[in-house]
Amino acid sequence: MAYILGHSPHEFGLVPDSDGFVPIKELLQVLHEEEGWRHIRQSHINEVLAGPERALFHCDEKRIMAVEKKWEFPVESISTPEAKIYFIAIRRRAHGHVMEKGLSAPPDNFLVLSPDRNSALRIGKRKDPQPVVLEVKVHLACAKGIKFFQFGELLLCRELGPQYLSGPPVKEQERKARSKPPSIGDRLAQGLQAGTFELDAEKIFPSPGGRRKGRKPKGWKEERRKMRRKR
Repeated sequence: MAYILGHSPHEFGLVPDSDGFVPIKELLQVLHEEEGWRHIRQSHINEVLAGPERALFHCDEKRIMAVEKKWEFPVESISTPEAKIYFIAIRRRAHGHVMEKGLSAPPDNFLVLSPDRNSALRIGKRKDPQPVVLEVKVHLACAKGIKFFQFGELLLCRELGPQYLSGPPVKEQERKARSKPPSIGDRLAQGLQAGTFELDAEKIFPSPGGRRKGRKPKGWKEERRKMRRKR
């Protein structure tokens, strides 16, 4: 934990916030990716924070950081990235949307790009077991004014337009999954067009104010009494 948080978070695809904190959930995901550490749970971290090593870390309910940091957060953007192509992995459900609209980072956060496809895949699997890996044309983006920040071997940015991204084609089933489901009215209309007959809702569910006025129609018992009187 001291090495990951204090020495080289970028080596494990972690980007601390501006205060140096990392979500405990993400730290656990990183530990589970390492051979021999997959058994680690929140309770083990709690034991460390309650033991003699607690002075090495600051922690709140959801975040943790190393007291002594050997890394520096990037302040100035770079003019020329080391590699022409970087990689980023996205959720499958977002594939079609990203190829049409591009990517933008959450508030106070960054998009994390890696020069290595496998590293990008590893980071992406923390959000989707089978993410889609995209190539990012960083040199073209730099030339158009997109700001990138170097963090170890990782490259950070706030947003990327679709013109800077390339990847596998969007599958037809993914397009259908992203389409808006039909409303109840549309489904009823489709059902009526398929050879069904229209039901009169007023007859099936008469409203209280729609009852007939006047006397209730005579039933068979009243008709029988009337016949007896005539006799």
